[in-house]
Amino acid sequence: MCALPALAFAGAQQYEPLTTSVKSALSSSIADGRPPRMQSTDIKQRLAYLEWLGEMSERLKKRTPDYQTRREMLETIYYESKRAGLDPALMLGLIQVESGFRKFAISTAGARGLTQVMPFWTGLIGDNDPKKLFNVQINIRYGCVVLRHYLDREDGDLFRALGRYNGSLGKPEYPNLVLGAWKRWEYSPQLAPSVPTLGNTMP
Repeated sequence: MCALPALAFAGAQQYEPLTTSVKSALSSSIADGRPPRMQSTDIKQRLAYLEWLGEMSERLKKRTPDYQTRREMLETIYYESKRAGLDPALMLGLIQVESGFRKFAISTAGARGLTQVMPFWTGLIGDNDPKKLFNVQINIRYGCVVLRHYLDREDGDLFRALGRYNGSLGKPEYPNLVLGAWKRWEYSPQLAPSVPTLGNTMP
């Protein structure tokens, strides 16, 4: 018996035409096939990352009991967040608000997965296969790329970018929820790392 996707009551990104250059840059970011793994030859950076991973895994245990699933999710959140120039704690807060960490969540507007990405994005900058939005790694990549796009569009104004992400621009409820959740996921390892080397950054 197949489990029905859990319903999420998040908003939805709105379709907006993209310039050719923006579309190309976003498509390139989505298509990058490298596995989401932190890479660093600096031992302190590596230890700090592992400390962060252990702490976040413990915090997430009740929501995601399976260790391997939890670890892979956190590794992806860390990698894709850093790659997009975002704070991993911000993405954890966004996922908490958007889907409650349910990978098969679907909103009333049709947004899918952990980061509640609208299916039109797969046709706009991906391979036009919205089913892949239920894949944890792909969904988190889309979520980070889309939020980065909205941040750039809003000249770094996170409050407005979050409003766009949720399809509620101009309303304070959703940005305030995410910003509040972000603070609860913040953590500074004792061996505080500088930004690790993750390969190429997003265009």
